[in-house]
Amino acid sequence: MSLRRNALIALGLVVAVPAVWIGWSAWSLRAEISGRENAVIADAGERPAPFDAAAMETLPDPVRRYFEFVFPDGPPRDISSVEVEMSGEFRRPLMDNFEPTTARQVASTRKPDLVFSADTPIYGPLWAIAYDIFVDGEMEMGAKLLSTLRVVDEKGTPELNRISLRRWLLESPAWPMALLPGGPVRWEPIDDNHARAVISAYGLQSSMIVTFRDDGGISALDAEEDGDLETPYHGSGEHTERSDYRLVDGVRVPMSFMIARAANGEIHPFWSGRITSIRFRRD
Repeated sequence: MSLRRNALIALGLVVAVPAVWIGWSAWSLRAEISGRENAVIADAGERPAPFDAAAMETLPDPVRRYFEFVFPDGPPRDISSVEVEMSGEFRRPLMDNFEPTTARQVASTRKPDLVFSADTPIYGPLWAIAYDIFVDGEMEMGAKLLSTLRVVDEKGTPELNRISLRRWLLESPAWPMALLPGGPVRWEPIDDNHARAVISAYGLQSSMIVTFRDDGGISALDAEEDGDLETPYHGSGEHTERSDYRLVDGVRVPMSFMIARAANGEIHPFWSGRITSIRFRRD
């Protein structure tokens, strides 16, 4: 009996110790991500709202219609940051299959800073926590299998920092006050249904072509150059589609999204789903 009991105790320890370690690692990683989110929120709340009222009159026509559509009561100037919860299907880089994924994103509306994190299955019971952070012009990208084994670890380079700046722009239909004149984005006319959004910050610059719907909403954003489909990360993606606008706290937000890589005239979706919760933080 003593031998059997000792064997059961040993087996229990073999199972329990890794489980405790994984649980602690997950808590520690999520606490680290939460700390970065709180820093973005605090910094945004201390900054004055960048807004150029006079420039509203000189915006390209589809851009003015867009702001009239998303801000039915006029542009809010007291929203400093936003917290977005999402759920959908995600395809890992260089893979074909999609897996159910939940994600969270915190962004400043006053400077192009954001913190993205996601929980996604890898294979069977294996799962990973992935994160993508862009703050003060520097990006960090990582993923940990079972929250312990690092499988992605990318640090900022001039090109990755520029791509991360573009990502904030690509995601911005969820926080349209960031696109108002006076902030980091300027608008250039193209035609009645398109305009170029140019974002400049931290000594970096990028741009996307924005397509507008007849009712004024943004339907798509497209990068002006092909992506490299062989990279071990998706980065910002080069194409996004937005739909199902709903009024949230006085702002019309597209609740459905699809984000894709794009090259050689082809679109390769990798993340699609819905916003399940959105919270605007006001001064």
